[in-house]
Amino acid sequence: MLNFIARRCATGLLMLVALSVLIFILLRLAPGDPIDAYINPSVPMSTSDLETLRDRLGLDQPLPLQYLAWLLAAATGDFGYSIQRSGVLVLPLVMERIGPTALLMGAGLVIAIIVGIATGIYSAVRRNAWPDIAMSVLSFVGISSPAFLTALLGLYFFSVLLRWAPSGGMQTAGAPFSAADVLAHLILPACLLSIGHAALIMRYMRASLLEVLNQDYVRTARAKGVREFWVIIKHATRNALLPVITLIGSTIGIAVGGAIFLESVFNWPGMGLLLVNAVGTRDYPVIMGATLVIGACVILVNILTDVAYAFVDPRIQVS
Repeated sequence: MLNFIARRCATGLLMLVALSVLIFILLRLAPGDPIDAYINPSVPMSTSDLETLRDRLGLDQPLPLQYLAWLLAAATGDFGYSIQRSGVLVLPLVMERIGPTALLMGAGLVIAIIVGIATGIYSAVRRNAWPDIAMSVLSFVGISSPAFLTALLGLYFFSVLLRWAPSGGMQTAGAPFSAADVLAHLILPACLLSIGHAALIMRYMRASLLEVLNQDYVRTARAKGVREFWVIIKHATRNALLPVITLIGSTIGIAVGGAIFLESVFNWPGMGLLLVNAVGTRDYPVIMGATLVIGACVILVNILTDVAYAFVDPRIQVS
């Protein structure tokens, strides 16, 4: 098991380095000169001043040297300073946004897992009955609905028309902190974030359980007189969960994309909103730092998913 975890960690580290290279190159290929983000348009600068600034920031060096200097600094936790927030370090700025994003994504994924697995089991047990058909149709709608459309429609119907939930933010402005207030602001975006993932988990769970229900050991359990409820829960569901566990881990990256849209629509103070604002203002250090931290979190979750999968099915460790 230790060798398995070590291999996964080494692979994750290589993926993180590859991600940093890709983001660095894409930012440098973006239109415009990076030095423009550091210049105040209202303050004229001479050519010599620009060259001095370029030299101080290291932008006069070849791209490989620029990347290497950034990577060595990032390895020590130094992501530089935000351009738009003068004097503010990038790492503390990014770290303070992880909590709200983790809360939103965690709540959304918990809802998706519970709803997806439960409906998948029920749909498989009631195969071809009208509840199965209805849930299959709803799942296809959920899978095909883009995150930005779901967020906008949910905001309009539940916040603007019905006024069942707050329209944005993490808590009521000016009000003292309250867990109930945070929960009231969390419910709607978390439920909207869970729609696509719950639908996908439901489809995988249904297909996997239907395949397991046709296995010999399930028929043997029934022949021994085991109650159908325990046949489904104890004998069939555990083995049917194996591909679903892998799916849950792989949806973390998709959930990050959905969270970015939801945080922008609902003004949720998380990583997604920070990243969107940084892109809009060309705050390169924040873009690099936020992207790398998000990538590290996604890779870590995938490693934990692989480890959980290996515990459920020890045969995975040899692959």
